[in-house]
Amino acid sequence: MAETKREIERKYESDEVGLPDLTGAAGVAAVVDKGVAHLDATYHDTEDERLASSSVTLRRRTGGSDAGWHLKFPIAPDVRDEIRAPLTDTLPEDLAALVRSRVRDRELLPVVRLRSDRDVRHLLDADGRLLAEVSVDTVHAERLTGRGGEARWTEIEVELADGGDPALLDKVEKRLRKAGVRPSASSSKLARALQETAPGKRRRPASARKPVTAGDHVLAYMRTQRDAIVELDPAVRRDAEDSVHSMRVATRRLRSTFKSFGEILDRAVTGPVADELKWLAGELGLDRDREVLTERLTSAVDEVPEGLVRGPVAKRLHAWSSAEHGSARGHLLGVLDSHRYLNLLDTLDALIADPPLLKAAGKKPRKPIAKAVRKDFRKVAKLIERAADLEPGTDRDVVLHDARKKTKRTRYAAEAAEPVLGKPAKDVVTSMKALQNLLGEHQDSVMARQALRELSAVAHAAGESAFTYGLLHEREEQRALRVEAELPGFWGGIKDRAADL
Repeated sequence: MAETKREIERKYESDEVGLPDLTGAAGVAAVVDKGVAHLDATYHDTEDERLASSSVTLRRRTGGSDAGWHLKFPIAPDVRDEIRAPLTDTLPEDLAALVRSRVRDRELLPVVRLRSDRDVRHLLDADGRLLAEVSVDTVHAERLTGRGGEARWTEIEVELADGGDPALLDKVEKRLRKAGVRPSASSSKLARALQETAPGKRRRPASARKPVTAGDHVLAYMRTQRDAIVELDPAVRRDAEDSVHSMRVATRRLRSTFKSFGEILDRAVTGPVADELKWLAGELGLDRDREVLTERLTSAVDEVPEGLVRGPVAKRLHAWSSAEHGSARGHLLGVLDSHRYLNLLDTLDALIADPPLLKAAGKKPRKPIAKAVRKDFRKVAKLIERAADLEPGTDRDVVLHDARKKTKRTRYAAEAAEPVLGKPAKDVVTSMKALQNLLGEHQDSVMARQALRELSAVAHAAGESAFTYGLLHEREEQRALRVEAELPGFWGGIKDRAADL
């Protein structure tokens, strides 16, 4: 069974082997020698090093106190999540699944072997509590693919104890720098090993070309969303908080980009990809939409005075909410392992590598990108004005829902435009986000009323009182009417924002 550990550490290198005295630094009362551990780790990756290119490491290690399989994902500078699984001959399936969005159908191969002699010290406070672990690692790296090379070096690692204060790392680093120790130029042992054992010249990561044309800027935004989908995949599989929603938003941003910038990207090519992204967003939303609606209805029931709650309302709401939840999780994991999903990721890679650019893509970015944002903004305006001419009811609900979808598209187009247009685009993003939230409140009310009608019918058929469902329905209707009453003034305050684009 895999377990996750948040790892906060810094790496250093020095021309001299050894560790300066850290006693007194950052409340360190004692430095305790824990002996030398002999570690032997084999790192796995695809032939084209897909994991390493994302700063993800996968290793099988023996020796030390945590022998087993270790999968590390970067979280922030100096911070990684390490997922551990017991030592086995083959890669455990739960770890294999977490790298599938990057590996796909490629074979995982042993690429580097690292053998390290780790001299470990514990930094303790005056009460004997562990503050950090410091190790001096003497490393021998051996490349296992191609014309294998070898490298040797010594490095120092300082890893914060669980629950420790990250400020301690700054104070320890100050002491290390004073002794002539410098931060490592490599983010990990594997990164250094790959660089120093590469045949020929040392490889250096290619710097991304600064966007120049309209097409460059649109592709940069597309690349960011593609990367988000791939990087969020492991979090979705682990059921991390907000991961499903974030991944779904990335798919929407990509689809919106295809539609908004149809004069820059050929929609005859992007259309089928957009359809697949819509499918993925739908699969991601199966459980999410019901979860959000359940939270809304549960809160609404809690606000009803006890004397007005007739029948087992909370119990029935819970049963309705959990009816499909159990199978939804398994279904989503199946989607992420499906050929259709993995093919979509390959298609996105190919689309970005060889984009279907139209003539406008080669132009200076300001005019075509501003034109696209203004066009989307006008569509929102048209729908808001149309809704104002309709009586409250289903027709108005549908138009306002369409307005919300167009509002999202305009927001995403303006996000892509920010590097080009600056503050005017940022103002549109802010306005569209606020409008999206307002229209979202209205749509949530529409969906809540639909669910309440369904619950009321089931309760009535079971011989239960439908009074409370009717009460909640009336309250939701009033919430929607308040939004509709607020909308004209709200829209009046932002409708001129696009004029500055």
